[in-house]
Amino acid sequence: MTLPRQHRTPQPPVPVDHDALRAAVTDRFASYGIPHRRARTAATALCHGDLTGLDSHGVFNLGRLYLPLLDSGRADPVAEPATLTDLGACVVLDSRRALGLWAAAEAMDLAVERAGLYGIGLVSVRNATHFGCAGFHTARAADQGMIGVLAGNCGGQRIARPPDGRLAVLGTNPLSVAAPALTGHPFVLDMSTTVVPTGRIRAAARRGEPVPEGWLVDEAGVPRTDPEAFDRGEAHLRWLGGAPETGAYKGFGLGLAVELLAALLPGAAVGPAPEALQGDGRPHGSDDDIGFLALAVAPEKLRPDGDFAGAARTLFGTLLACPPVHEDRPVRYPGWWEAERARTRRREGIPLPAHLHEELTALGVLAPADGAVR
Repeated sequence: MTLPRQHRTPQPPVPVDHDALRAAVTDRFASYGIPHRRARTAATALCHGDLTGLDSHGVFNLGRLYLPLLDSGRADPVAEPATLTDLGACVVLDSRRALGLWAAAEAMDLAVERAGLYGIGLVSVRNATHFGCAGFHTARAADQGMIGVLAGNCGGQRIARPPDGRLAVLGTNPLSVAAPALTGHPFVLDMSTTVVPTGRIRAAARRGEPVPEGWLVDEAGVPRTDPEAFDRGEAHLRWLGGAPETGAYKGFGLGLAVELLAALLPGAAVGPAPEALQGDGRPHGSDDDIGFLALAVAPEKLRPDGDFAGAARTLFGTLLACPPVHEDRPVRYPGWWEAERARTRRREGIPLPAHLHEELTALGVLAPADGAVR
């Protein structure tokens, strides 16, 4: 008899070599006709989630999200993004349904290239698909000594309700900012404007674990900790800040700012469209025609004394020197622990949950005998 998921005996994770996992995912993407260089970028972007501990945006999404996008034709494996406007420092692209994992990386690289010429590079993109961890893409700018910003909407997918509203009208609308900081530890802020992205709720559901109070509430505003209540339509996702009285308009306002910059600007699909008013309160719509904005700033070109890197080291070093409340919990900035986790997992392997290892084996991405680190 199959036990209910929440009562199954937890299985230990299976350590998988990062390079082997990335190579296997590269091959799977390339099998759809994606050019190998782009398939490798896409695989690197996807495995970045597992490498840094952002598991909800890692290979958990391969069979759940990306392969179905390719299988259904909603993502075009051979798409070539087209330039619609080129003003030098500012570019507008039609992504043509290219796989967002590589297309967002190339958009950020283009923004970096233009920032090297003009001090700033802005690439506005429409007709895009899901791009994974936003921080993977902004970190590409930080690696070049620049500040990177990425803001993306969820196309026509509507997940979250406005404060005091009964209908879902916006996506989780991620925002990321990255910059050079201390050596080997860039500053990387990668956040949804809702309290968490939906991937974290579904990952908790897959593990049979409750979610913290504050992530989900029911129609009466009562907190729910059962993650499966979200997909059953019995609970909805909250904004950063929680209730209106505790700051929900901050998260909601950030979500709207992302919608303006990422989707309204290039002409992508938006959440708050008339058809959103036909909903029943549950998430609806599809994440087609995503819009995003990739921005790179070259501080050494803009700062008169040219010592941005040194000033950044002082700033972030000062943060780390702040005395902690608890000695076993030192002060760190966004991106620090992710860099530490990536270093450990490159050395020791990525601890894939047993059920996910089984899924990847069933997909033919991993072989049962070859997946584990020897």
